Amino acid sequence: MTRRTKIVATIGPASDGDDMLQSLFRAGVDVARLNLSHGPVDGPLEVLRRVRAASAAVGTPIGVLADLPGPKVRSGKFPEGGVGLVAGARVRLRPGNRPSDADTIWVDYPTLLDDIGAGDPVIIGDGGICLQVERVVGDDAADAIVQTGGRAQGRPGVHIPSERLRLSTPTDEDLELAEVVAAAGVEFVAVSFVRAADDVARVREVVGDRAKLIAKIETSTALANLQEIIRVSDAIMVARGDLGIDCPIEEVPHLQKSIVRQCVEYGIPAITATQMLESMVSAPSPTRAEVTDVANAVFDGTDAVMLSGETAIGHDPALVVETMASIAERAEAEASYRRWAARLGRIQRERWASTSDRISAAVTHAASEAAVDVEASAILCCTNTGRTAIAMARFRPEAPLIALSNDPRTANQLTLVWGVTPLEVDTYESTDEIVWHAVERAVTRGLIESGDTVVVLAGSPKKSADTAADVLRVVQVG
Repeated sequence: MTRRTKIVATIGPASDGDDMLQSLFRAGVDVARLNLSHGPVDGPLEVLRRVRAASAAVGTPIGVLADLPGPKVRSGKFPEGGVGLVAGARVRLRPGNRPSDADTIWVDYPTLLDDIGAGDPVIIGDGGICLQVERVVGDDAADAIVQTGGRAQGRPGVHIPSERLRLSTPTDEDLELAEVVAAAGVEFVAVSFVRAADDVARVREVVGDRAKLIAKIETSTALANLQEIIRVSDAIMVARGDLGIDCPIEEVPHLQKSIVRQCVEYGIPAITATQMLESMVSAPSPTRAEVTDVANAVFDGTDAVMLSGETAIGHDPALVVETMASIAERAEAEASYRRWAARLGRIQRERWASTSDRISAAVTHAASEAAVDVEASAILCCTNTGRTAIAMARFRPEAPLIALSNDPRTANQLTLVWGVTPLEVDTYESTDEIVWHAVERAVTRGLIESGDTVVVLAGSPKKSADTAADVLRVVQVG
């Protein structure tokens, strides 16, 4: 069986060349992530063009995820080469955007001194450097003690307790960028620092149905509003970096499992992100702990695992992807979702609200059972919008899951969904034609063969595009 868990790879200076992109896609990348936090949007748009060309060259659908910057608080720039902050040292925090050094860290956040107090943690970067506020000095500075030291360089992020942060999500810049990348044709837009369902809804007003929205869960406030956020999002990212700063770090593994489980129950994809193979930024192999981390994410049922610096600035991006793919495929050989599928069947009514969704839930549940009973070689989902394939994927069927759509955008969007192999097909006039050509297309691609038994889900082409698939057939391939 081929790998079912999808791989999202961040494209950066180490991986944005034409040859490297093709190497990454052949190695197993399913979705290319464009980080919009660094520099003008022209750069990511050029990378988008290269991704499309490389995808066409290798003949593989590749989704593109544009990640909005969000309301990131950053320090003033540190000198070239960085500055070492030593545990036990005292530093002064000041609001503003001037050059920082070992004695004074400027923070580009005007209300800094109103939003921190004695005893508060202030995190520099991705959690490697931790300060504790000792006291606020007048109206222009705060004294802090370095609890955990490290080297600060560039303009690292500065983490302030999220419940006091006054910056809103999405920012005006986020909304402008969302319009640009949606118009350019990306499949996914990730919304950073989501704290409530309204944050996602504001981006939805700009993007419409041109792209799927991914809510990044990285604060304790988002956790408190998780179900509401899930209901208005198309996918969820477990952003463990900031989540591990805003919450006790020992809680992160349990939060990850809970978030992924709820996403599967609601029938939307979940991405597990941050430091999955971090050591491979510079090393030729991962640590044993990293291998275990990736495998556990697969056991949790995550739809996708994400690479950040490993492929953006790492010394061998293609090797990282090959390693990730190998770990995920091996873990899947040990994973069993049979009991999980039975439980999902029981709770579908309380999770799927509309009539169309309930039909999808019922038909896909029946298909998961039928596939087991007939020992199906594959499950074929004929879908205009991708909803049938997504509903089917939540049961994590043992049979390969093939989604056939007449919409190229849908095929690219399904690259994020667990186990789905997307294929493009033509538009047909009847359900019989849809089923026949779906089987024929899968045979042509070598995904099934004569003598196989397959389960096919389809609907009438004469109904509206968003109508649920309501036909289930078991087909003996002739």
